[in-house]
Amino acid sequence: MGGLTGLILPLEGASWPPGEHSFDSRPLFPGVLPDWVNNHVAQAVIGAILVIVFWLWMSARQTIVPGKKQAVGEFVYNFVRNGIARDILGPEYRKYLPFLLALFSFILVNNLFGQTFVFMFPTFSKIGFAWALALLAWLLYNGAGIKKHGFFGYLKHATLPAGVPKALWPLIIPLEFLSNIIVRPLTLGLRLFANLFAGHLVIVVFVVGGTMLLTATESLGGFPIPLLNVAGVVSILFSFAIFALELLVGAIQAYIFTVLTAQYVSSAVAEDH
Repeated sequence: MGGLTGLILPLEGASWPPGEHSFDSRPLFPGVLPDWVNNHVAQAVIGAILVIVFWLWMSARQTIVPGKKQAVGEFVYNFVRNGIARDILGPEYRKYLPFLLALFSFILVNNLFGQTFVFMFPTFSKIGFAWALALLAWLLYNGAGIKKHGFFGYLKHATLPAGVPKALWPLIIPLEFLSNIIVRPLTLGLRLFANLFAGHLVIVVFVVGGTMLLTATESLGGFPIPLLNVAGVVSILFSFAIFALELLVGAIQAYIFTVLTAQYVSSAVAEDH
C-alpha cells in the first residue's frame, strides 16, 4: 500500500498511514550522538553546503563576456542586489548585501527540498528553523539600528514616531515596542513556517488519500471500487499539480522573507521613523 507513497514521500518510512508523525525529526545516530543531530538538521547543513558550493562555483573564473554558468549566477545576484537590497536600502545596501544574498539562497534551497525526491520535506516546515532565521534577521536590524543611533537613540527611534503628542506616548511607546521589537521576528518566522507546513500537509493529504483510494478493496459509502480507483488517480495527479505550485510558493517565500528583512533594516537605520 505504501509503495507509491514511499516513492513520493520517501521520508515517511514504513509507518502507515502518514500523520502528524510525518513532521517528526529522526535522530541520525540514536545513542551515539545527541537527538538534535537528526535528519532535518542534516537537511539544513546540506542546504548551507549547497549554497556555499554554488556561490564559490559561480564566482570562479569570471569573464567579461559571461557564459551560461556565469549568467545564471549574475541573474540571481542581480535579482537580490537590484531588486531587494539596492531598492530598499539605498546607498548603504552593499554592507547588507552578503547577508541578504545568503539568506535568500539558503531559504530557496531548503524550500525546494520539499520537491526533491531525496528529501521531500521543506526544512522550514519545522518552525524552529524558521524562527532561527527570524532571530538572525532580528539581530541584524536591531544591531544596525543601535550602531546608527546608539542604544537609547534607537529605542526612541523604534518606539516613538516623530510628531506624536506627549499625551499619547504612554499608549504609542508600548505598542511600537511590541510591534517593532517583539512581533516582527515572530511573524517573520511564522509566515515562512505556515506556508511551507501547509504546502507539505496538503501534499501528504492528497497522496495518502489517493493511495488509499487506488488500493481500495471494499466499496465505501456505496461507491463502487472502480469509481474509487478513478478518484485515487485524480487525487495523485492533483498532488503533482500541488508540487508545481509549491515550487512557486517556495521561491515567493524566500523573496518575501528577504524583502521584509531588508525593510526592517531600512526602517532601523532611517533618519526619521
